[in-house]
Amino acid sequence: MSEAFSSIVVGTDGSDTAAKAVEHAIVLALALGSSLEIVSAYEPASNQRVPGQQTQAPHDLQWELSPRSDVLALLADAQTVAAEAGVGQVETHARQGDAADAILDVAEEQAADLIVIGNKGLTGARRFLLGSVPNKVSHHAPCSVLIVRTS
Repeated sequence: MSEAFSSIVVGTDGSDTAAKAVEHAIVLALALGSSLEIVSAYEPASNQRVPGQQTQAPHDLQWELSPRSDVLALLADAQTVAAEAGVGQVETHARQGDAADAILDVAEEQAADLIVIGNKGLTGARRFLLGSVPNKVSHHAPCSVLIVRTS
């Protein structure tokens, strides 16, 4: 059965719910001997955000202040957690744009067998609906999808 899921993709945005999905993906990758592809998306920095932050940063680091650098740090942390847990092959992917599209693109590019994603807990009358990212991924995935209950 492990051959059926030799490559797992998981999306993260740094939230608690995404962290639970990453934890599940790590457990699965360990149990199945799968490679793990960790994906996060970012939007380009707005002109208002960066100048305010750049003035507070040392001059030689100002170019690094962007949502992309935040995502790279997030991915590095997730990669470290997976590697320390014992996952043999862990790759990260930072993509500009929509989170669902980023996950779907990496799943296609890596010929993934499984996508793991959190359900993004909702309350009230919306409790029967998935969040927009897991909804889009579940409808357009090129492989199986595990939606982790995170709330």
